[in-house]
Amino acid sequence: MKKEIKKIIIKILSITPITKQIAVNLSAWDKKRKYLKTFYNKEIINDKLIVFEAYMGRQYSCSPKSLYKAMSEDEKYKDFIKIWAFKNPKEHEDLLKYDNTIIVKYKSKEYYKYYSTAKYWVTNSRIPNEIKKHPDQIYIQCWHGTPLKKLGLDIENYTGTKISTKDLHHNYKVDAQRYSYLVSPSKFFNEKITSAFGLKDIGKDNIFIEKGYPRNDFLYEFTEDDCDRIKENLNIPRNKKIILYAPTWRENQHEPGVGYTYDLGLNFDILQKELEDEYVILFRAHYFISNAFNFEKYNGFIVNVSNYDDINDLYIVSDMLITDYSSVFFDYANLSRPIIFYMYDFKEYKNKMRDFYLSVKDLPGPIVKDEVNLLKEINKLGNEFVYDEKYEEFNNRFNPHRKACSLEVLNECI
Repeated sequence: MKKEIKKIIIKILSITPITKQIAVNLSAWDKKRKYLKTFYNKEIINDKLIVFEAYMGRQYSCSPKSLYKAMSEDEKYKDFIKIWAFKNPKEHEDLLKYDNTIIVKYKSKEYYKYYSTAKYWVTNSRIPNEIKKHPDQIYIQCWHGTPLKKLGLDIENYTGTKISTKDLHHNYKVDAQRYSYLVSPSKFFNEKITSAFGLKDIGKDNIFIEKGYPRNDFLYEFTEDDCDRIKENLNIPRNKKIILYAPTWRENQHEPGVGYTYDLGLNFDILQKELEDEYVILFRAHYFISNAFNFEKYNGFIVNVSNYDDINDLYIVSDMLITDYSSVFFDYANLSRPIIFYMYDFKEYKNKMRDFYLSVKDLPGPIVKDEVNLLKEINKLGNEFVYDEKYEEFNNRFNPHRKACSLEVLNECI
């Protein structure tokens, strides 16, 4: 009932830009006031306490997961108390089997309490603006991917309906002010993130720990047993090839009180007719997407893995990746496997939503804009893929540190 009332209120306040902005400002002010009054500077900072969260509490994955695992397995960090924050804590209670691990609900009273007392914070996305960092605390920002599309302050005209361009810029600035370290996979990443977060203006353009992406450790260390286990969990026949389809979100597809939605933009009937005998498609929506997808009619051909925590598992079992403007291809390229870019709305996305940090000509795979050519490329790359010089140059530029790095990053930051 409360959720329904909240949705109604949000819709009412979203009627005009002025009322919406007033609501956003009042909410932000109230949250900050409560944090300062209730939590900030109330207790001594605990040097052996560290908070982890991924994708704003949505998953147990990405670089925070890799750093947590490295910390849990190293004798040097055995006395650390590790806090994980989740939107749905009950789904992750299996983590409690690990020593000194505590699970809290994202944005709960305990969540804010631990942020106010933990010496270290580790996340791969922005944390709530109301959380004020004490001078003695260390914020390790891992971010969640090398950017293709422009981010933060580099977006000149944000087309999303949730917040204004001004508020978007403000949110990135607030988070950047708190950074102590920024984990980086490449010099390209350093350059673009410095611009997107305005790091140079605040004297933080030298905080990068460029040793590689901790979340990619698994891509260099997995075994065939890992692949067999994951396929079995997903109930994928051993005689089928696997395509991972992982599109990004569109900020102009948003419903007040619901969140970001997604229009599939792909006729799966056509793909099923041509590919079902040989392939299985793993469909992976962006973590922002709120609408549910019904693939019941494609049972056995499409597996919806949008709620699967760790995309690394999906990478290693997939024979091919199809994406659009998502950063997933930068990581998947470490496997040196075929990538297809399905950009059916390229002009609209580039000109009306986000421009890009690099030319699409530099991408390590073909660009297609309709199902017919998509099928042609799937059949072509599925039978005669070659890891060529262009692909190798791409990896040398964007994935120069192709080795496990989690422990190195921890030792640098802690």
